[in-house]
Parts: sequence; C-alpha cells; structure tokens
Amino acid sequence: MEGILAIIFIFGGGSMFLLAVSPVGRAFADRIRGGAIISDDTVRKLQESHQDVLDELEAVRREVGELHERMDFTERVLAQNRQAGLPPGDGAA
Repeated sequence: MEGILAIIFIFGGGSMFLLAVSPVGRAFADRIRGGAIISDDTVRKLQESHQDVLDELEAVRREVGELHERMDFTERVLAQNRQAGLPPGDGAA
C-alpha cells in the first residue's frame, strides 16, 4: 500500500510541478491572485471574434437546412420511383 502511495505522490507531485511552471499554471495562478486584468481592446477583439463565430454558425445552420431539404426531396423522388416500379436510374439522360 505504501508503494502505491509513493508512486502516486511522485507522479502527482511531478505533474503539479510541471503544471505550475507551464504558461497554463502561471495564468491560473494570476487569475487566483486577481491579476491578469484584460484591456478594453482585448475585450473588444474577443467580442468581435465571438460575433464572427456566431455568424459562421448561423451560415452553417442555413447550409445544413438546405441540405436537409434536398435530401428530403431526393428521398421522395426515390420513393415515387419504387412505388411506380421504375428501376433506379444512373442519372444519365
């Protein structure tokens, strides 16, 4: 049991040390201390980036909606062909 605890403390301590000296660890420590004040310019850039992502998401939603309508149309045409007993075509006229 003591061997397992020793291994956990060694690897856990090493991991915590590496996290503490990494940029992520430093940023986390700054946040805890109340530092890392964000400038108005940074906030504005983040808001613009956020809006760009929302606009892109809306465009993707529209495209997915259009694809859904096309797929429904294709399914209806295939179902009509099956009901009429027509063989599936290869698209060549």
